[in-house]
Amino acid sequence: MASLADTALFLVDVQNDFCEGGALAVPGANRVVPVLNDAIARFRQTGRPIYASRDWHPPDTSHFRERGGPWPPHCVAGTSGAAFHPDLQLPHDAIVISKGQSREDAGYSAMEGVTADGRPVIEDLRGRGILNLHVGGLATDYCVRATVLQALREGLGVTLIADGIAGIDPQGTTRALEEMRQAGAMLSSS
Repeated sequence: MASLADTALFLVDVQNDFCEGGALAVPGANRVVPVLNDAIARFRQTGRPIYASRDWHPPDTSHFRERGGPWPPHCVAGTSGAAFHPDLQLPHDAIVISKGQSREDAGYSAMEGVTADGRPVIEDLRGRGILNLHVGGLATDYCVRATVLQALREGLGVTLIADGIAGIDPQGTTRALEEMRQAGAMLSSS
């Protein structure tokens, strides 16, 4: 059974380009922000770590359509589209994870990202004694899915915040949720 001390909140890609009006807006993305803010408040109150991943793409990544990838340009490092949603109440000591930083890295899984000082996220989690993650964010059928599945492969326990996630495609989201459940993720409401 998880203890409070070994559990962290992990927010995936709650960035302007994935929210309403963004370059790659996820339907319903804005509705997850208040849910995630409630989770942030609970984790802050108990002194548990809060992680926030972000796509941090170079402008000429192969991830973008113009370079042969599947997506329109989004979350280019340093742009307003790459900033966290303005209503997301991240504390000053949140651990920011950047991913998708090379021209060849799509950056789907936040578990492949690095902290501000260049430390791999899984190394940072282990160094803090984190064994369990509560995960919310965007998009369920892409980056949330990839992050959760890799976290499970790394031996971490994962609880998805069901009302704190949103996906791009309804059928893809349903498939992703089932895949994550079958891999061992638990689903919980906020």
